[in-house]
Amino acid sequence: MHTPNLANPDSSQTVSVHDTGSHAEVAPGDIAVGVVIGRASEYFDFFVYGIASVLVFPSLFFPFLGKLEGTLWSFAIFSLAFIARPIGTVTFMWIQRRWDRSTKLTIALFLLGTCTAGIAFLPSFGTAGSLSIVLLSLFRIGQGIALGGSWDGLPSLLALNAPKERRGWYAMLGQLGAPVGFIIAAALFAYLNTSLPRADFLDWGWRYPFFAAFAINVVALFARLRLVVTHEYARELGEHELEPTPVLELFQAKGRHVVIGAFAALASYALFHIVTIFPLSWILLYSDQSVSQFLVVQIVGACLAAGAVVASGLIADRFGRPRTLAALAAAIAMFSGFAPTLLGSGELGQDVFILIGFVLLGLSYGQAAGSVTANFGSKYRYTGAALTSDLAWLIGAAFAPLVALGLCAHFGLGFVGVYLLSGAVCTMAALGVNRALNIRS
Repeated sequence: MHTPNLANPDSSQTVSVHDTGSHAEVAPGDIAVGVVIGRASEYFDFFVYGIASVLVFPSLFFPFLGKLEGTLWSFAIFSLAFIARPIGTVTFMWIQRRWDRSTKLTIALFLLGTCTAGIAFLPSFGTAGSLSIVLLSLFRIGQGIALGGSWDGLPSLLALNAPKERRGWYAMLGQLGAPVGFIIAAALFAYLNTSLPRADFLDWGWRYPFFAAFAINVVALFARLRLVVTHEYARELGEHELEPTPVLELFQAKGRHVVIGAFAALASYALFHIVTIFPLSWILLYSDQSVSQFLVVQIVGACLAAGAVVASGLIADRFGRPRTLAALAAAIAMFSGFAPTLLGSGELGQDVFILIGFVLLGLSYGQAAGSVTANFGSKYRYTGAALTSDLAWLIGAAFAPLVALGLCAHFGLGFVGVYLLSGAVCTMAALGVNRALNIRS
């Protein structure tokens, strides 16, 4: 979700913060703890909402529509967080400049927890009518604003402090939060969906994952504050100029690099929801396979994705991040050719689609964040990395479930392949443009 920067070749040593022995050493492993905790909590929250948007919200908030139309409207609300996220980033960057990083992070995560808990208490359409839909939309927008504001700079600090020969390894640590968050969220929903009668699940069972997400956000808040407010971390963030800059100034100076960075990760971000949220909706609407059984297959896929994320660090350190991303974009392009056939081939084909898709997702997503943020330099790295991530999510993933389900339901599964292919082409084009600009400069 956030983009670490691997920009500074001169910062290849573990940073030691000391003057007269009064300051502790800041090691990459210590920073990695904060990064993994923060990202895992955010992704759990992310997937709790995403899974509920398929299994719960169409019936709860759109009972007056057919199953397909209700799911499409649920996905439309799902996309609101990604639209609001850049707004949150800009707003909370101002808050940080006006006050400080800990104030910004506290407000952002408090807002995230409040909106998540608020969703858990929402009445159904049958109880509150259209007001329930309005409240769901407002809470979803609040989640997006809060996620934009929760950027703490730790992934960039981790990348800058990583040994030069192990930057790919450290870059993937934050990305591990995605499969970990999905595994926990999917397991919780699978258990509740299996254990409870359908009526009870729709009445109160689905609310428990949102309560859990709220509790995890509270723990993550204190874990992250414990890092960012210490003198050692504040000093390191300042020395690396990991401070917010005005957005207008950023786009005037580095606007094209923000755009290139967003498109460079598009293959991975396009695949993200095509193997997590969209296929769950397709199975529910157009397959005889049990939803709980399919969630178990997705959990297995996410475990494979976690291993692939780790492998991506080793591969990137061996062959370089741009080459790794380009090769995986080509692999996703090939996958797009037979993905529709697999999805339309019954349970076995659908399961194979999920497992292969998750492996490709882990390999590509493990190195997608901050792949070209060396272009920002020190001054614009902090704000540039955050907005690049926001735009990548908005362009590549925000509307993926909505577009994929709508097109496939009306025109056939071939459009899944078209969507994935477009993302792969954009990634290869952006990496090519970035390489050409670097050669020219």
